[in-house]
Amino acid sequence: MSRVTLAQWQMLAAVVDHGGFARAAEVVHKSPSTLNHAVHKLEEQLGVQVLEPVGRQVRLTEAGELLLRRARQLIESADTLEDVASRLAAGLEAEVVVAIDQVFPAAAQAKALERFSETYPQVRVQLHESVLNGGIEMLYDGRADLVVSGIEAQGFLGEPLALVRFVAVAHPKHPLHQLGRPLDLRDLSQHRQLVVRDSALRQSTNAGWLKAEQRWTVSHLNTSLDMLKRGLGFAWMPETRIVDDLKSGQLKLLPLAAGSIREVPVQMIFRDRDRAGPAAHAMAQALKQAVIEQCPNDSIPSNETP
Repeated sequence: MSRVTLAQWQMLAAVVDHGGFARAAEVVHKSPSTLNHAVHKLEEQLGVQVLEPVGRQVRLTEAGELLLRRARQLIESADTLEDVASRLAAGLEAEVVVAIDQVFPAAAQAKALERFSETYPQVRVQLHESVLNGGIEMLYDGRADLVVSGIEAQGFLGEPLALVRFVAVAHPKHPLHQLGRPLDLRDLSQHRQLVVRDSALRQSTNAGWLKAEQRWTVSHLNTSLDMLKRGLGFAWMPETRIVDDLKSGQLKLLPLAAGSIREVPVQMIFRDRDRAGPAAHAMAQALKQAVIEQCPNDSIPSNETP
């Protein structure tokens, strides 16, 4: 049995975070003497001095820094445990926030939302159609319960969901198609490339841009597609988005000597799998099932159980 209680560690952390006993007492709504007693008792029980006076304030000793660093992990774990319990007690969540990259197959996305609606018609859904780092930024900020992205998220474990193929295309009457030979980077750089803007606010990238002299940047994949069909440029597009346009002849694959196809593994990431409620888990399962049904050739087998 631990000699030091979680409350003692919490009070020590409050004293350190707020620069002293008086200010910490105001924030945690306890008397300074209560905090002082708790910290001194902690030092007696451990046989280690954790705080030392510096003028009218106190600071951590070297040993105190080490101990409090470990203690914060306990405090965070306890907070997480209580949050999980409260969510379980409350039952079904009222809203699920999902960020899905625009490259994700539209048919699978629609099917997943349809299936989710049938099971949880009363749960609100906030769908953010993100680009590149946009969904990952929402994950880091804690603004999304579930993220579907082709970009790795540091500190999170993702589950493979789909393999998205990008192909280089342009309108059949685009000048690049009139050259009548395999194309290289020099050919592309002389023409306008259509690029979808990264939806991240802080750390955006220009993934896929070939440094073409002309570039038009748009905010949505559908806008880029409309411009392609009007002959206003060339672009790499998710193959699932343009199957019908290729069949009808509205778009045509560019005859690149190399690099005409790119493959991007897309993964699904929970903000916190343990804290996620039944609706968030149902949304994840609906997305996985929709990929298998709508895009069987693009689905990636998962080792995880539903």
